[in-house]
Amino acid sequence: MEISTAVILGIIAIVVIYAILIYNGLVSLKHNVSKAWSNIDVLLKQRHDELPKLVEACKQYMKHEAGTLERVMEARSGVSKARESKDIQALGMAETALRQGLMNLFAVAEAYPDLKANESFQHLQTRISGLENSIADRREFYNESVNNNNVRIEQFPDLIIARQFSFKPFDLLEFSEEEKSDVNLKSLFD
Repeated sequence: MEISTAVILGIIAIVVIYAILIYNGLVSLKHNVSKAWSNIDVLLKQRHDELPKLVEACKQYMKHEAGTLERVMEARSGVSKARESKDIQALGMAETALRQGLMNLFAVAEAYPDLKANESFQHLQTRISGLENSIADRREFYNESVNNNNVRIEQFPDLIIARQFSFKPFDLLEFSEEEKSDVNLKSLFD
C-alpha cells in the first residue's frame, strides 16, 4: 500500500508542477502583451509631441492649406484619446485618420519648395516617418503577442488554468481597409 500512496503522491506532484508551469507561461504571455503595448504607447507619445512642431513649421508656408493642417491636428487628438483610454479599436480608426492626414500634408508640401527646403520641416518629416515605421514594427510585435496569448488561453489544458485564474483575450491592433489599400496619389494632387 505504501507504493500506491507514493505513486499517487508522485502523480499529484507532477500535475501540480505542470499546472504551475502553465500558469507561469500564461502570466508571461500576458505581460508580453503589456510590454508590447507600452512600446507602442511610447512611440505614439513621441509622435504626438512632434506633430504640433510639424504643423507649426508648415503654417508659415501653407496659409492656404489650413484644412489639411486642422485634419492632422484633429486626428492627433483622436489618437491621443484612444491611446489614453487604451481602446485598441478606436486607436486603429484614429491611426488611419492620422496617417491619411500626414500623407495629405506631405503631398501638399510638395507644392511649397521653400517648405520642402526648410531644415526644420525636413528634420520633422524624417523624424515622424521614422516614428511611423517604428510604430508599424511595434504593432506587428503587439499583434503577435496578443495572438500568442489568445491562442494559448484557448488550448487544452491551458484553458483550464486560464479560466480558473480569469486570463482574458486581448484585441488586435488593426487598421481600416482604407489604410491597407493602395494610395491614390492622383487624388492627393487634384
